[in-house]
Amino acid sequence: MSASLLEIVDLGEGEIVLQREDGADEPLVTIRFSEEARLYLMDQGLEVARAMIQAGIQAVSEITEQSQAESEAGEGDVQRVLH
Repeated sequence: MSASLLEIVDLGEGEIVLQREDGADEPLVTIRFSEEARLYLMDQGLEVARAMIQAGIQAVSEITEQSQAESEAGEGDVQRVLH
């Protein structure tokens, strides 16, 4: 991914996207809350989406670090199981 700035945008009706600041390409991530979820979240959907995106970025970072460590240790062909 390029070094462009990213922004989280609430498009309304429960749809929140992560996109490049210039908005030139399609969104990188789309989160869509159902009507029921929006009622449950009250007006905190944007904050929940931000936490979800942050958790995803952290998970990717950890997976990348683990994968690099396995490659360096010669364990690159080991299968992983995600639950």
